[in-house]
Amino acid sequence: MALAATLLPAALAIIMFGLGLSLTVADFRRVVAYPKATLIALACQIVVLPAVCLGLVLLFGLPPALAVGMMLLAASPGGTTANLYSHLFGGDVALNVTLTAINSVLAVATLPLLTNLAIGWFGGSGTLGLQFGESAKVVAIVLVPVAIGMAVRRFATAFALRAEKPVKIISGVILFLVIVATLVKEKDNLGDYIASVGLICLVFSVISLSVGYFVPLLAKVGRGQAVASCFEIGIHNATLSITVATLLLNNTQMAVPSATYGVLMFFTAAGAGFLLRSRTAVAERSTV
Repeated sequence: MALAATLLPAALAIIMFGLGLSLTVADFRRVVAYPKATLIALACQIVVLPAVCLGLVLLFGLPPALAVGMMLLAASPGGTTANLYSHLFGGDVALNVTLTAINSVLAVATLPLLTNLAIGWFGGSGTLGLQFGESAKVVAIVLVPVAIGMAVRRFATAFALRAEKPVKIISGVILFLVIVATLVKEKDNLGDYIASVGLICLVFSVISLSVGYFVPLLAKVGRGQAVASCFEIGIHNATLSITVATLLLNNTQMAVPSATYGVLMFFTAAGAGFLLRSRTAVAERSTV
């Protein structure tokens, strides 16, 4: 996963600039004016998903290191890739950007807390401090390029409007190349990863995406915001959790769930996106 750790942040920064081209300050004003979607998504991310993951870990009977690795993954904030998926499949990108920023800041406290509780519960080793640097890095990758893109939209509106569709296509190509590069890089390890934690990672990914979409819908949140929540909650920052496991906890086995999930999530998220797009098309036809 070293390739993802170096390539993905740079690729996502470019993608975030493209997303900024489609955003205005008014988009964020709507998020502040209607905070329900933000609060529901944060509650799902911080409370519901760790509880779901704990249940899955106990159900599957994972050994301690892999169990802690799964809880570390669940405690990680939403990945910046969620912004791209939301952009491609009709979500409220302003909500995604807001949630990613808030989640990344909150993770400074929640990620060490939940991980240390898991280490104590499952009998792992090591403790985790507050990772301000990693949180600041995630925020910077999201907010700075988006702010630049928004500035271009504000002061060069005609250019931004012309560039929006080509940039969306380029963003999809970048995502595809990242997926291919990840699969090529990890081809020798994929079999072992999938054998040990593939099923639980797949189930966790599907549940995360489902919770992210259906809980906001049940709370009468708008469809675009529910799509944004689906990807924000359903796509965890696997690169961050791998870094924490290998460099800070010095335990490569704890990184296996995140490495496995980091490959699977591209496909489960894409599948969710196409299903949501189909539901939207059906809903639009039924209203005609």
